[in-house]
Amino acid sequence: MSKTTTDSTPPTGDEDLGAAASQLSTAPVEDAPNLPSLGLIGWVRWFWRQLTSMRVALLLLLLLSLGAIPGSLIPQTGTDETKVADFRNANPTLGDVYDKLGLFHVYSSVWFSSIYLLLFVSLIGCIVPRTWQFVGQLRGRPPGAPKRLTRLPAYTTWRTEAEPEQVREAALTLLKKRHFRAHLAGDNVAAEKGYLREVGNLAFHIALIVMLIAFAWGQLFKMEGNKLVVEGDGFSNTLTQYDDFKSGTLFTQDELDPFSFTLHDFQGSYEKTGPNRGTARTFQADLSYRLGAYGKAKRTVVKVNKPLEIGDSKVYLTAHGYAPVITVRDGKGNVVYRDAVPLLPLDNNITSSGVIKVMDGYRNTKGVREQLGFEAFFLPTYTPGSETASTFPALNNPVLNIAGYYGDLGVDAGIPQSVYQLDKSHLKEFKDSKGKQQRENLKPGETMKLPGGAGSITYDSTAEWANFQVTRQPASSWALTGSIVAIFGLAGSLFISRRRVWVRAVRGADGVTVVEMAGLGRSESAKVPEELGDLAGILYDQAPGAPDPDEDSTTSPNPQAVPAEGAEK
Repeated sequence: MSKTTTDSTPPTGDEDLGAAASQLSTAPVEDAPNLPSLGLIGWVRWFWRQLTSMRVALLLLLLLSLGAIPGSLIPQTGTDETKVADFRNANPTLGDVYDKLGLFHVYSSVWFSSIYLLLFVSLIGCIVPRTWQFVGQLRGRPPGAPKRLTRLPAYTTWRTEAEPEQVREAALTLLKKRHFRAHLAGDNVAAEKGYLREVGNLAFHIALIVMLIAFAWGQLFKMEGNKLVVEGDGFSNTLTQYDDFKSGTLFTQDELDPFSFTLHDFQGSYEKTGPNRGTARTFQADLSYRLGAYGKAKRTVVKVNKPLEIGDSKVYLTAHGYAPVITVRDGKGNVVYRDAVPLLPLDNNITSSGVIKVMDGYRNTKGVREQLGFEAFFLPTYTPGSETASTFPALNNPVLNIAGYYGDLGVDAGIPQSVYQLDKSHLKEFKDSKGKQQRENLKPGETMKLPGGAGSITYDSTAEWANFQVTRQPASSWALTGSIVAIFGLAGSLFISRRRVWVRAVRGADGVTVVEMAGLGRSESAKVPEELGDLAGILYDQAPGAPDPDEDSTTSPNPQAVPAEGAEK
């Protein structure tokens, strides 16, 4: 059995110093006891403290802003599938990388959603305790004055012959009149003001949460579709009627508002002279709409930024153009095509282009079925010498340039085609007597004869079209309200100063009342000394200064709030 002995020799000073040094040393010690593990609950608490800290909240907000950049620069599948496909074809390797990173659908990607949710939780975890703390402050009273008011940033003092009770009552009345929360606390009056600063801070953070919820709700349940309508035609709010349509993840077809409308007339007028020549003066669509299948028709006018609101949907007027009315006949004079053909504008003067496709009903001179295609180039105001562009957007001198093709349009191959483009891979040109491609300028009512008795194409008249965008943005009003509240809340938290004022009035050793006033701002502000000086001046008028006991006194007979000696400036 081992035996333990104790040395009874008292330690020397060096030994004491060595023992103390060994206790304070940060060097590793052999056989040190194992530190207690945080455990599951400890790690959860640590993670929660980090997540709800202001540093992490700002970092998440920065990451969210940076994450939105590729959503603006890179084509998104939810916005334009065609651009995404073109990007992949042009950059196959980079396209694969973007696909794996979710950069073609940034706002629905896992990493962006994770940042979004973490920021949401961080804001809630930050707001809840601060709200309870602020409620506790409102239910409590401002704390009493510290012992040494001279250590506060703004301080002033004077002597008065008024009684201490009279000074304190006058100070209490004055501070309450200036909207301070004030009360008597022993020999002093404690007052505080600027609680709206914290209200603004909390309102800003709550507004951010409201905006996050509103944006998320809007992205999940939104819908947006476009429809081009020619004068005289109509639209019914079903998926099959849209030219293009996109919606949020949780949106269903059953949520489409049941309505329909007919475009009766489009009216557009333009400035004719001056630097704004060609600028639209009026831009409106006259239409009638119905709610449901059997609703009564109502007439209305839709203008730019003045949409038609039906249920939760808004119908915006977004674009305008021309649709020449075309008639195509075969060699026997039979009408094989007659319709208004919408053409797409190329510039501000609505120089337009498009194609005409005759897919059925046409037979050539040998009686064989063929398909026809025509390239159309339209100038609403044609000016001799300017054949490549219109000189004004109105229909002052319309001219339609036509070039024809025959053969196979490729529409039966099962591959989607644009209605505004012509696949010429299986088409042949109509040629004139000189062997060149036949191309003519037509005015309304004029006809171009196809060579060899193949038929004709007639430019009958010009209709107009309007493009309508139907949108449904749920929670948009909540997002707007949240943004307004966030702006005012941030302004309040930045420009409103939370400050405290104390007034102490006690009887001195010589029987004369000594008044001390001090102010402290919760944030750095030059207004605290100014405000304290103003209050001191008013209180001094009610409790005038008494003669100084000796000439060496530093007490000012007319007090001004100045930084106290040793205080921070």
